[in-house]
Amino acid sequence: MADEKAPEQVPASLVPSSGLAVAVSDPVQNPGLAPHRKRMTDQDPAAMTRAVRTVYTLFYLSAAASIWAVAAYLIFPIESGLIADIRRNNLFIGLGIATALLAIGIGAIHWSKAVMRDTEFIEDRHSTRGSDNTRAAAVQVFADANEESGFGRRTMVRNSLFVALAASILPGVTLFRGLAPHSSPEHPHAGDPVYLLKHTMWEEGMRLAHDPTGKPIRAADLTLGSAVHVIPESLATLSHHDGYLEEKAKAIVLLMRLLPEQLNEADERKDWSYDGIVAYSKVCTHVGCPVALYEQQTHHLLCPCHQSQFDVTNAAAVIFGPAARPLPQLPITVDDEGYLIARSDFTEPVGPSFWERH
Repeated sequence: MADEKAPEQVPASLVPSSGLAVAVSDPVQNPGLAPHRKRMTDQDPAAMTRAVRTVYTLFYLSAAASIWAVAAYLIFPIESGLIADIRRNNLFIGLGIATALLAIGIGAIHWSKAVMRDTEFIEDRHSTRGSDNTRAAAVQVFADANEESGFGRRTMVRNSLFVALAASILPGVTLFRGLAPHSSPEHPHAGDPVYLLKHTMWEEGMRLAHDPTGKPIRAADLTLGSAVHVIPESLATLSHHDGYLEEKAKAIVLLMRLLPEQLNEADERKDWSYDGIVAYSKVCTHVGCPVALYEQQTHHLLCPCHQSQFDVTNAAAVIFGPAARPLPQLPITVDDEGYLIARSDFTEPVGPSFWERH
């Protein structure tokens, strides 16, 4: 009919796809980009020069602050143990590190906002792998980014950033180095971790004692199937200031009593046990967790951290889990009074297997 109106044509871009659950008749229109506003540094070369100087000055300030943090570590020692010395050490080192990181952050932000090119652009996305032309364009993007940021051209900014980043690592290296013990005439091996882990407080004739009381253990007092946490007798007299925890962490032992015929001992280890009593390091050979769970019926020791299991009847051999080697065995015997004593120190390093390779 002549008076009938033709249906309105809907633009193809507004036709919803079959995957859309809701279709609206008045979709939001793309507002586009606002007019670009030039910055002061884009209009005034002198302002750009000042901005560049500010950036590399901040980076060099960061480097100086990092160096100050290292110097403060040496100027304000904490060996005295006094609270005042520790506070000064923490204050000045903290100020140095905080200033170094803050200056890098402010310099990077000022660089991006005042020096780098800030032209807006829209990046079209696609759902498929880029074509060869697109991939070549991606390489060009990096070249353009280098040109726009001035990273390749502005050598003062770039070099000062490298100096600041390199210097920012120094305080951390210095502080972590300070955590390690240092050798001295009184303790010539204090700075050698390999030596320290190869030797414990156990020595020939040292009595086995209950943890933590330090009471010596008589062989006759151990019942069949028992498991006892053991330390060297002399450890109980050691103060925390003299390294009680450090020595205990190496020398801690788990003592168990089985029937003598249940032990499968190598010929060279037959005198390492006494009447079915065996002693093994409590430190797991995986990452050093305490192996403290003993299954009386199976004679298995279990590490609760990563479930490594060790067979007590077979020289604490690994039967399950990530541990790489058996638990070190402490050779034991009894003295004239019937107390359990060590025949010697451990014959191998205790703890994770890393130290066995040194």
